[in-house]
Amino acid sequence: MQTINAVTPLSEARAILADSFDLKFSPAVERETGALYERMRDRIPQVEWPFFAPLIFQINRLKKEKDAVILAHNYQTPQIYHGVADVVGDSLQLAIEATRVDQSVIVQCGVHFMAETSKLLNPEKTVLIPDSRAGCSLSESIIAEDVLAMRERYPGVPVVTYVNTSAAVKAVTDVCCTSSNALDIVEAVAGDSVIMIPDQYLAQNTAKKTNKKIITWAGACEVHETFTAGDIAELRHAYPAASIIAHPECPPEVIEAVDFAGSTAAMIDWVKSTRPARVVMVTECSMSDNVASEATGVDFLRGCNICPHMKRINLENVLWSLHTMSEEVTIPAPIAAPARAAVERMIEMSRKKG
Repeated sequence: MQTINAVTPLSEARAILADSFDLKFSPAVERETGALYERMRDRIPQVEWPFFAPLIFQINRLKKEKDAVILAHNYQTPQIYHGVADVVGDSLQLAIEATRVDQSVIVQCGVHFMAETSKLLNPEKTVLIPDSRAGCSLSESIIAEDVLAMRERYPGVPVVTYVNTSAAVKAVTDVCCTSSNALDIVEAVAGDSVIMIPDQYLAQNTAKKTNKKIITWAGACEVHETFTAGDIAELRHAYPAASIIAHPECPPEVIEAVDFAGSTAAMIDWVKSTRPARVVMVTECSMSDNVASEATGVDFLRGCNICPHMKRINLENVLWSLHTMSEEVTIPAPIAAPARAAVERMIEMSRKKG
């Protein structure tokens, strides 16, 4: 049997899938997917919908058959975010929701550390990631040995680790955090100093809001680290009436120049509650595409970068993953137990904060 793997071209993947699934745009498919298309009409041209709709139809049918739930990050493409996802959100939302799902199979439409987090919180469930190459520059910037070296250099200082890390790094961590709860977690841990890794910019931006000394690591998100204050100035000149909002993984000079900064979930909430006439989201490009359908009347302008890792996940490999139950995420027990504890401490602290 032919297989779909990380290097299979989409055209070939579709041909392989056609051996097992009817991928024609039939009247039945059009009826079943019509309501879903309305959520994406402004982002996906109608002429392209017959290409996506049969895949969405088959994924939604198959996930019921396989007792599967699809978790998708806000950076996924609209056809995944609106078409097949059962739960969407930022890293914190997905981590919490992963503990609430009833299905026996979780398909993680996101990057590898997110799939690992779902596995940590659901050790008895099967967790699949459609493309195991979907990595993260932050996760790959640090290894467990680096954390242990920092612990030796700063004995007794608690380690707060961004969820954008491997399970092995989480396992030598005191507690995890996300961009949503970073300040709350830093404030909650004991002592007047904190090691906050690996995102140097999230750490620097958090340090501006706390009296604690924050010790950083030189990691960065390749999507957000390239934005500059000059970029914001250019956007202000091009769109003088627009609100500009950014993710705290951006450098501090960018955060100081924008109208609002927050996690992907916080940015979505800000747009929905503030409802600016025009907005530029300084983050990953699919964010604007996905939020646009949920904030009608707001004009979304481009000022973004694409995450190549998130874009490794597509409808073809989601369907193949469900069809073949691949690629399964596993974590060795000696790593899983302490890593799970660090994630669970984060969730518990976040719940106590409300």
